Amino acid sequence: MFFLKTLRKLIRKGKAKYHEFIHTLSNQNDSLPPQETPSVNCSTKPTASSQATGGGLPPPHIYGSTYWYPKFHPSTPLWTYFEHKTGAHGWGNNELQNYTQSPANSFFTPDNKLVLRAISKPDSTQEKYTSARLVSTQKLDRARGCVAARLTLPFAPGIWPAFWLLPTEPFDWPKDGEVDIAEVWNAKAVNYSCIHWGHHNAQDSQKHRIMETNLNTPNTMHEFALVWEQFTVQGNHGGRLIWYIDDVPVMRASIPEGIRSLQEFHIILNVAMGGNVCEGVLPAAGVYDLVVHDLRMIDEPRGGWNRFNWDWDRTQEGHTL
Repeated sequence: MFFLKTLRKLIRKGKAKYHEFIHTLSNQNDSLPPQETPSVNCSTKPTASSQATGGGLPPPHIYGSTYWYPKFHPSTPLWTYFEHKTGAHGWGNNELQNYTQSPANSFFTPDNKLVLRAISKPDSTQEKYTSARLVSTQKLDRARGCVAARLTLPFAPGIWPAFWLLPTEPFDWPKDGEVDIAEVWNAKAVNYSCIHWGHHNAQDSQKHRIMETNLNTPNTMHEFALVWEQFTVQGNHGGRLIWYIDDVPVMRASIPEGIRSLQEFHIILNVAMGGNVCEGVLPAAGVYDLVVHDLRMIDEPRGGWNRFNWDWDRTQEGHTL
């Protein structure tokens, strides 16, 4: 238990530093010139809290109506669907990578996949660590709906891939909210489903929810999904969230009243390298691919809203950090 508390403090501090940096960087980026060539959150716990998933994927397309579905075709520039976030600033977490726009780090494949490639060259005299960070141009843009991705995640020491949501910039973190859908690090086969809001201090220690889920087949494709249902009363946003892995509900959480409207949130995909969350572990020389097989925003979840209500009553609440 002492180890678990220490680990959660490490995550909390790392994310707080990271978002302080992002706030500063977003203000600075307003004065930066446009890019010339737009192409195209620790080690595991001893046991995971929610049901393990073994990679039994559901049928791919039995959701409701899809309203955003990027086509991963090599002839399509990435900027059609995503904005690159670039830089080698440590990202508030002492990370190693330089996020680039290079097609070496992010590209569509001939078999219609999106790849975010982290490249480690620790012995290079040039850039030792490069990667990609993509933000969807499309917002969630609905009071309720589902966002789902089929991913093959890289599992390796010093590697930290993520599929998550943040509001449109500028934002006040964590007050305006963050939702983590798929997040693993340091080769540990555990996914962290999270929501953050409020402030990172003792008074707001209850304003974060997290659930650890074992991934029994880590090097295979898994489907990660978030379903949201949000309402607004006198300017405050409330509602419900359920996280799914391979169509199994793994965590639920109420949407906090103080959070930004989820309609204003964007998808983020990235592969970080090293840093505080990876506990200073350095990635070995090589390439580490986050492969996106399918990504979409949908009007209603698989099984419809009646199933969502059923799952809500039977899904475990996330615990505090």
